[in-house]
Amino acid sequence: MTTVDTVPAVAPAARTARAWRTLCSSRTAVIGLAIVAVHVVIALSAPLLTSYDPIAGDASRALLGPGGAHWAGTDQYGRDVLARVLYGGRYALGVSVAATVVSVALGTVAGCAAALRGGWFDDLLGRVLDAVLAVPAVLALLVVVTALGTGPAVIVLAVAVVFVPQVVRVVRGAALAVVPADYVTAARARGEGTWSILRREVLPNIVDVVCVEFAMRASWVVLLISSLSFLGFGADPPTPDWGLMVAENRTAITVVPMASVAPIIALATLVIGLNLAADGLSKAWGVDRIREGS
Repeated sequence: MTTVDTVPAVAPAARTARAWRTLCSSRTAVIGLAIVAVHVVIALSAPLLTSYDPIAGDASRALLGPGGAHWAGTDQYGRDVLARVLYGGRYALGVSVAATVVSVALGTVAGCAAALRGGWFDDLLGRVLDAVLAVPAVLALLVVVTALGTGPAVIVLAVAVVFVPQVVRVVRGAALAVVPADYVTAARARGEGTWSILRREVLPNIVDVVCVEFAMRASWVVLLISSLSFLGFGADPPTPDWGLMVAENRTAITVVPMASVAPIIALATLVIGLNLAADGLSKAWGVDRIREGS
């Protein structure tokens, strides 16, 4: 009786340890992840870092410059700018992470399924994705938000509509390099289903691509959600949100520049950290995003 040879699976613990060692060898990735970690810690520790309510206004203390009582000054409603920046990280990180997780998860499953099934399913999915990608991202976001209203859940859905097709293309390109492998062929010969092959054979071998894609998409999602808030279609006032803060204070930027500059600095450093993390991960793990279809 003949047997089908398969590639021995690497233990998850060993694979994780190897990935961690490779990650630590990339200074760019470590710096980027450290910047993101600082933002997460600050957002979670916001109540400990300031005693001011980020949404409570005081007209008698409006448009104050930086000083001992208000380190970054106050806005036109008398709200402490530093408190709003610190709490704004919660909204930016929370909604952005949720939207990125949904986008990458759906895109990964769809991309792997397209690579595994091929044929009419791959062709049909490709045509649908081309149609979605033909619509500008901001326009697609505005259509979804206008039709369904504002709110975190709607924003997550809108971001998923924009980014899932792009993730599908990248993951599909990576999965196509794995599908012809002997261990996938052996799994098919054993009669395993598509979902089982995807979960046990394909995903473990493209997890590096998925991680890099997650980090890169996260930076774009943060910018996109902040842009929505700036345009008035994201966070509702008086929610502390960086994009909303810039929109609210742009008319008084010559009077209290910190009310606009502080959220811009917070947003910029978060995006820089995510980009450094994605770039470092890509180089450390040898992921060519252009070759994979990005």
